[in-house]
Amino acid sequence: MPFILTLIVGAAAGFLAVRFMGLQVNAWGAVAIGVLGAIFGGIVLRGLFVLFVGASSVLSMFVGGLLGAIALIWIYRRFFGG
Repeated sequence: MPFILTLIVGAAAGFLAVRFMGLQVNAWGAVAIGVLGAIFGGIVLRGLFVLFVGASSVLSMFVGGLLGAIALIWIYRRFFGG
């Protein structure tokens, strides 16, 4: 179940991150960016959320996924000139 939830949250986060950062990719690219961002950012933010609050939620996964996807887009643009 957490894997499916990560895919769903990652797809939504990727769609928003791509629109926010103005990157021109197709739907599958946005989903891929979002899922990678959700995995990366979700783990980090969820860990911090559990450390400070004592619980984790779908909201922390979504925010972590969105921030992770934005970070991936920034890294891509910074180092690969996209």
